[in-house]
Amino acid sequence: MLLLVILYQTGHTDEYRKLAQTGMKFLSVSTDARASAMGDAATSLVGNSITMFYNPSGMAYMSGYAEISLGRVEWIAGINYVFGSFAIKPENGRYGVYGLSLVSVDYGQFNGTIRDPGDKGYIDTGKFSPTAMSIGLGYAYAFSDRFSAGGNLKFVRQNLGTSIVSLDQTGGYVEKNYEKNLMAYDFGVLYQTGYKSLTFGMCIRNFAQEVVYEDEGFQLPLTFKIGLSLNLLDFVPSLSVDAHKFLFSVDAVHPRDYPEQLYLGVEYLFLKMFALRAGYATPNDENGLSAGIGFQQSLMNYHLSLDYAYSPFDLFNDVHRFTLNFAF
Repeated sequence: MLLLVILYQTGHTDEYRKLAQTGMKFLSVSTDARASAMGDAATSLVGNSITMFYNPSGMAYMSGYAEISLGRVEWIAGINYVFGSFAIKPENGRYGVYGLSLVSVDYGQFNGTIRDPGDKGYIDTGKFSPTAMSIGLGYAYAFSDRFSAGGNLKFVRQNLGTSIVSLDQTGGYVEKNYEKNLMAYDFGVLYQTGYKSLTFGMCIRNFAQEVVYEDEGFQLPLTFKIGLSLNLLDFVPSLSVDAHKFLFSVDAVHPRDYPEQLYLGVEYLFLKMFALRAGYATPNDENGLSAGIGFQQSLMNYHLSLDYAYSPFDLFNDVHRFTLNFAF
């Protein structure tokens, strides 16, 4: 009898499971071209300031003194993202690494309307342009050459524009502005195991209070990730590590509003200059595959890299991402 009850509850849990119940989904869109080309399997990647968008603890092992990244995402439906990050490592990381991140979203223009009992059925009220943005302060600290932790404090703003909600006694429009501001938090840890280049990462992103526009509330896209990465050429000692690197990365992802996913990514780096990347996310209805290329060059104490990622979509236009990184 108990077994039947468990099976009954399990089946009904899947049937009535709530999906797509979060808002401010722009916080879930991957920005960096390198990470996106690798299927967003970036939780365990050691890197630069851009890791604030994936796992802020990875910033602790930034090699230079300062680093800046700038990029653009040509998202679906004509939506455009502009993003940037900056990090500084004073006293060679003795007091940690400090970072600043920014994401700005332009949703384009929309035609505003209200219902009308006439033949047309509606009245034009002009155009409006929704926007969204996130500004974050990040900090990461390496407790040893293997273990680090980090976090982000983000100010999140979304403005859906001004809507006409009713008419006054004179027939004029009664308007209401739909804008929300709140704070959100990210936290992550990174552990380099010491077994070859095997690295373990874990993070939680977009932890915040509930947002309410009218009567119904919604949560931010809270996401929990666990990831592993390894240079597979560690097992081929005959190859020069300076000439070749083949990075494999995998993330297990638990979003608040979607079934669990698995992200897989690979990166082949030749002569520390040219990179070929590919990734796959499953289950995914639209954009499971991704690919990209990269170029990087170091001269004296300066480092420059340029990355591109391509993500095909089935129903929407394909997505292109570009990231420029400069470090010294």
